[in-house]
Amino acid sequence: MSKRVLTTESGAPVADNQNSATAGAGGPLLLQDQHLLEKLARFNRERIPERVVHARGSGAYGHFEVTDDVTGFTHADFLNTVGKRTEVFLRFSTVADNLGGADAVRDPRGFAVKFYTEEGNYDLVGNNTPVFFIKDPLKFPDFIHSQKRDPFTGKQEPDNVWDFWAHAPEATHQVTWLMGDRGIPASYRHMNGYGSHTYQWTNAEGEAFFVKYHFKTNQGVRSLSTEQAQEIAGKDPNSHQTDLLQAIERGVRPSWTLYVQIMPAAEAADYRFNPFDLTKVWPHQDFPLQRVGRLVLDRNPDNVFAEVEQAAFSPNNFVPGIGPSPDKMLQGRLFAYADAHRYRLGVNHTQLAVNAPKATTADNYGRDGFMASNAQGRAAKNYEPNSYGGPAETGRPLSAPLAVTGWTGAHEAPLHTKDDDFFQAGELYRLMSAVERSRLIANIAGGLAQVSRDDVVEKNLAHFHAADPEYGRRVAEAVHALRED
Repeated sequence: MSKRVLTTESGAPVADNQNSATAGAGGPLLLQDQHLLEKLARFNRERIPERVVHARGSGAYGHFEVTDDVTGFTHADFLNTVGKRTEVFLRFSTVADNLGGADAVRDPRGFAVKFYTEEGNYDLVGNNTPVFFIKDPLKFPDFIHSQKRDPFTGKQEPDNVWDFWAHAPEATHQVTWLMGDRGIPASYRHMNGYGSHTYQWTNAEGEAFFVKYHFKTNQGVRSLSTEQAQEIAGKDPNSHQTDLLQAIERGVRPSWTLYVQIMPAAEAADYRFNPFDLTKVWPHQDFPLQRVGRLVLDRNPDNVFAEVEQAAFSPNNFVPGIGPSPDKMLQGRLFAYADAHRYRLGVNHTQLAVNAPKATTADNYGRDGFMASNAQGRAAKNYEPNSYGGPAETGRPLSAPLAVTGWTGAHEAPLHTKDDDFFQAGELYRLMSAVERSRLIANIAGGLAQVSRDDVVEKNLAHFHAADPEYGRRVAEAVHALRED
């Protein structure tokens, strides 16, 4: 077997990869040593800007298989036949910490799935919680600033975290999730995933439905206590990455069962909760879970940077039969996610292998820009319409239109009968067992007791009291005890 030849990036063979060219045996380096300069220059550029959120991530390939007929609700091609399989890439992540942070921390987890369908890529971008801290994208930069490193101290500050939550009562529901037992998953394999947002499905007859996605782990939900997480994070900051990688390498194939909640579009206006509010869930007794299929991971990426760091997900990557809802947070993310990738990876990031369609071919008039690789024949036109057989529109909308009324302006979302910021947080608290409540109280008090301003503490305590009087009283007592120590 002939030995492979090491080359420069232009393909020229490298004569010596151990010694730089110098002016004489002991002299200074030569500017003409192209191989040295190329290696150093490339090394300086090996990293790209990390994601502002969801920076720390892991991922794997697999497939999604339809197990139940949902054609009465959507005409999406990849969901149209029981037994049909579609290749997927799933990226897990923590949200607040930087790329070098530990996996075993109390933080929401990203759960982003790219379906490589025959009608184009469909990206479902969610978390391991069914709700979020805010319901309007205008507040998102401020929220993330409060959770990230302080510009002066260079570390996450309890004052900032809890001060923002003090001024965002709608966060009470998600704070209860985050500070509860599921706030630190034992691994990526042992947590659920949720689309979180409300989406629209449209069937072949044009009927519209609003849906919420639930990926239930088939490994069982397992979580870590605060003490367990601190020990694991100290021993192996890459614990979740290690677990996912090793599980797949030894033949364990993590899987999730996908369920959806389905609401006929006509019922949305009078539902007791605003169905498009990301801080709210739809109780299962109102809209039961309906099984759709099974997602299985069976292959690790060959290169974490190329396939996990450069994986780009955007909730505006829809396919026929699936579309957006009036969910304000979703509407904001339709722009923000794709724009983040254009900044980090460049305008041609969709041509990268992990992001490019696999079951079909992208065919449009996008041209040029950094790292363009979709060179067309010299007779190809870059405008539409044209007379030269270029790709043309179908005239078929991907989803049903959304009705709009009223005046333009900065509006609060219309209130539904049960719309307040605390009811569902109280319901979640009352669902917990006695020991789960005790751990929740301890987790909240441990953070809130570190806040320096009494008024911020009191505002947060008022939120927990509004959710449930016992909840508020117990948090107040725990915070008081810690602050007196």
